[in-house]
Amino acid sequence: MAYLGRQPIIGNYQVLDAITASATATYALTKNSVAVFPQTPANCIVSLNGVIQAPFDSYTISGSNIVFASALTGSDSIDFITVLGDVLNVGTVSDGTIGLAKLSATGTKDATTFLRGDNTFAAAGGGVNTPAFRAYQTSIQTTLQNFTKITLPNEEFDTDNAFSSSRFTVPSGKGGIYHFGMGIGTTCGAGMGAALFVLYKNGSSRIQVAELRMAGGSINSSGYNPTFITNANAGDYFEFYYQMLSVNTSGGAQTAPGSASQQAVWFWGYRLIQ
Repeated sequence: MAYLGRQPIIGNYQVLDAITASATATYALTKNSVAVFPQTPANCIVSLNGVIQAPFDSYTISGSNIVFASALTGSDSIDFITVLGDVLNVGTVSDGTIGLAKLSATGTKDATTFLRGDNTFAAAGGGVNTPAFRAYQTSIQTTLQNFTKITLPNEEFDTDNAFSSSRFTVPSGKGGIYHFGMGIGTTCGAGMGAALFVLYKNGSSRIQVAELRMAGGSINSSGYNPTFITNANAGDYFEFYYQMLSVNTSGGAQTAPGSASQQAVWFWGYRLIQ
């Protein structure tokens, strides 16, 4: 649709502070005592002694100063100086003309991020579930009938290098709500079997779960996989403790099966997106 009528006014139009002429050609330009920097003589209107002056011929602009072609005297009168906005005013920008490099927002600008209301770029979904780790062991840990810290020498992944010596430590700046899980493959004898899982936080018992399973009068293999959700601050550390119990051990000892080709015990965790 074509626009009919007078074109809308665009620009920063300013009538500058009054200037008293003296025996010089150069005068400072201000607005409310703040320096003004016209970009060219062509966007100024200058009246001297009641006559509008020709830009470039009668005066030039040097930074925040106007320089007349010749020195004035105290009898001259600088009637007014008006600045007619900026030299370049694009008005409505054409489609496809502004790229990511022209935006002043902070953050990573690419196809996987979006611009938020606070003028920052963020990943879609508000973040990622990191730090995240999964550690395991493949050998049989024979002391599981006693309350024992599980050793986990192998890592499947550890996004922030935060898992070490069978312990996960929350990295700096990565506090929040965490989801932890642990699992173990067990073999128990006849009778009632009980597995006690404990998530330790900073060296003290945090959450524990006891799962029971009837052996059915024979050797029974099962896998326990409890999960926990808890708050964690930077520097907090978490460890996996376990004990295998039995009401009736007549069917044989209770151990964790394992071999070099399988994961017998595992411990994992990640921070929830908030």
